[in-house]
Amino acid sequence: MARTISTEDGRTAIAGVNSGDPERTDLATAVRYLLQLLAEKAPGHTVEVRVPPFGAVQVIEGPRHTRGTPPNVVETDPMTWISLALGRQQWQDAAGDGRILVSGVRADISDLLPLRP
Repeated sequence: MARTISTEDGRTAIAGVNSGDPERTDLATAVRYLLQLLAEKAPGHTVEVRVPPFGAVQVIEGPRHTRGTPPNVVETDPMTWISLALGRQQWQDAAGDGRILVSGVRADISDLLPLRP
């Protein structure tokens, strides 16, 4: 991620998302802020967490991935990511419903969620 999102800006964006009809900028900032918190909680380069079209981070200590498709990937939509990160939805439920795409033996990041912004 290019810039650090302040706690105040992150919380404001999350409040905007919680309003029910979020602006695109609030959605983007909330996703990026929560990805930033995940990267701070579990630094590393073993698993890539993608939330298109707003952001992606590499997390969890282990082998560094530098080219091509990473062997461990988590991908989900913005609202599912926000719900998971805030503890409003369980990993198993979202995965069971097909709202999380997971590949790789280390891609289950459920033990890192929820985050506490």
